[in-house]
Amino acid sequence: MEPMIQMTGVHKEFKVVNRREGVRGSILDLFSRDYQILHAVNNVTLNIMPGEMVGYLGPNGAGKSTTIKMMTGILEPTSGEILVNKRVPYKNRTRNAQDIGVVFGQRTQLWWALPVIESFKILKEIYRIPDLEYKDNLEYYDALVGAGSLYHKTVREMSLGQRTLCDILAAFLHNPGVVFMDEPTIGLDVSMKGKIRQLVGSLNERKGTTVILTTHDMGDVDALCKRIVIIDKGKMIYDNDIEHLQQYFGAYRTMKIQFCRKTEELENKVLEKQAKEVEKWLLEKFPLAKSTAVSVEDKWIQILLNEDEIRMMQAVNCIQDNRRIMDMNLQEITTESVIRKIYEGEAG
Repeated sequence: MEPMIQMTGVHKEFKVVNRREGVRGSILDLFSRDYQILHAVNNVTLNIMPGEMVGYLGPNGAGKSTTIKMMTGILEPTSGEILVNKRVPYKNRTRNAQDIGVVFGQRTQLWWALPVIESFKILKEIYRIPDLEYKDNLEYYDALVGAGSLYHKTVREMSLGQRTLCDILAAFLHNPGVVFMDEPTIGLDVSMKGKIRQLVGSLNERKGTTVILTTHDMGDVDALCKRIVIIDKGKMIYDNDIEHLQQYFGAYRTMKIQFCRKTEELENKVLEKQAKEVEKWLLEKFPLAKSTAVSVEDKWIQILLNEDEIRMMQAVNCIQDNRRIMDMNLQEITTESVIRKIYEGEAG
């Protein structure tokens, strides 16, 4: 089986003017030849197989959007090769567009003043979807998430969650080979996020569609993606499954503690002061524990420990020597915490 997406040594550079300050600087910039080269994507090689759901992650400015734009044919790489379904995207933009679907969080591809079903009919004609295939998809959507109740509702009358749901259905309507999803659950409540994750997972399983997901919500990644690709400063720094990612920082543990259950002592200002004290106690006793991080989250003091530096019980004993712990909770490191540490440069 050949990959659905192949990227080999892909570079994308942008020439950016070094701008000067003030009105005089703006005028001089009109005639400036002072440029710098920005390496948005730097030597990325990647193969994605048909039916895979891949989380394509990275901090803001890492090069995610540039990569997606090259995959969809909007941008041409400076060097290297990209094939999507055996086609070069920027050379075959029209044909490539017929075989992909796109979902952008809070941007709709549906017609604002029309009922959803009318938008679906327009997309049916644009993509030349056979009648039977179109009918089967609508019936499946209704059976899966009760979409039938939304078909005759105008887009402008919908909530953000309902609109996102319908945008995802529209992206899958013509049975594309690849669907690109950019922050699909941004701004949605927990219930709607769960419904959308179930929907995308079911559509992927039923249709075998390759899904590329860019998101900052690690809940989406944990629920949908078995494989993660991380890009930072244009370079790919990780490509493997989630289980391996968590083993990457297998020595890390999260400990949550409370010193008192009284409401007045659970105020954020008090907890932040206590968290600074805890960090001070630990670093005084374990000065080589560079990875220790103490923060406040949901009325708990949260301590991220690297057990190669401090054993959990050593940390507990150190804190107990200074103040009595009233309640404690231990957790494995989350995918979100691992990725945050990779962004901070602690992976290498």
